[in-house]
Amino acid sequence: MIIQMKKFATEQEVLAVVKKVKDIGLGAQVDVGEEMTVVVVFGVNTGGIETGVFQVFPGVEQVVRIEKPYKLASRDFKVSDTIIDIGPVRIGGRELVIMAGPCSVESEKQIMECAQIAKACGAKVLRGGAFKPRTSPFSFQGLGIEGLKMLQKAKKETGLLIVTEVVSSETVRLVSEYADILQIGARNMQNYPLLDAVGKTQKPVLLKRGFCATLEELLMAADYILQYNPKPNVILCLRGIRTPVDANRFTFDICHLPKLRELTHLPIIADPSHPAKYSRYVPDLAYGAIAMGVDGLIVEIHPNPQNAQSDGLQSLKFGDFATMMEAIGRLAEVRGRIV
Repeated sequence: MIIQMKKFATEQEVLAVVKKVKDIGLGAQVDVGEEMTVVVVFGVNTGGIETGVFQVFPGVEQVVRIEKPYKLASRDFKVSDTIIDIGPVRIGGRELVIMAGPCSVESEKQIMECAQIAKACGAKVLRGGAFKPRTSPFSFQGLGIEGLKMLQKAKKETGLLIVTEVVSSETVRLVSEYADILQIGARNMQNYPLLDAVGKTQKPVLLKRGFCATLEELLMAADYILQYNPKPNVILCLRGIRTPVDANRFTFDICHLPKLRELTHLPIIADPSHPAKYSRYVPDLAYGAIAMGVDGLIVEIHPNPQNAQSDGLQSLKFGDFATMMEAIGRLAEVRGRIV
């Protein structure tokens, strides 16, 4: 349910509506726009509440039911695009934000080299996995807290923000101490206790689409996180989905971007590395994503991909990354963006 306030509704009138929502046991989120303020009402029994309960309050313009199963991620709640400010970086605005780094943090030397080249080429965020959810229990699982400390050192040296994956509710607090952005991987998109846990930190969250998830399921997963934050803080990531086509590791779902833009106000980035399978395909997939209008990219790079502990085949060598970034700068201008 959405309560649209009148254009000149006072803060006291908005607070009175929010208090009423909470008094009857429901949740409320407020979006203050340029034209109007909107209060979204959510809970397990909103359908049983008459709209007239709120319509009578001073300052209320109209009350509308949201038919979609997702609420806070919907454009019905927030019409304008969300821009997420993280320090000096704005995700969702004019800047095309590039996140780059290795799949896994393997050593201090490796992550420092990746951070330095990422910084030099114009990336704003350093990616790197300290905890790795692997398909095989015998694969490299990450360095854990030591990896987080290495990321922290790389941030101190370069000034890059850090995005790293959280794989369990138990490690959320620990990872939050080091990361600027908490990443939820594709395997965990519907791990609802984990989504709740990262939501409660109120830190920015990079939410990757699950292998077989619909757009509706992706946005409902985002709602789990958004319910705890008065300001939208979720960055959606298209990273490829499973289809019968096996020419690549995954089928790049960037064709879903226009529809997703219609459905949500949240910023959307793309991961061209995971669907590529081989690094030689990554640049073209990245260019396609930028041409489609994504707000950023998250890309895997490595000083020695042939020796990488994970995802070496799809990781760009530093020279190839630099070449790609030069082309991205030119392509971004065509879309009216800057890098």
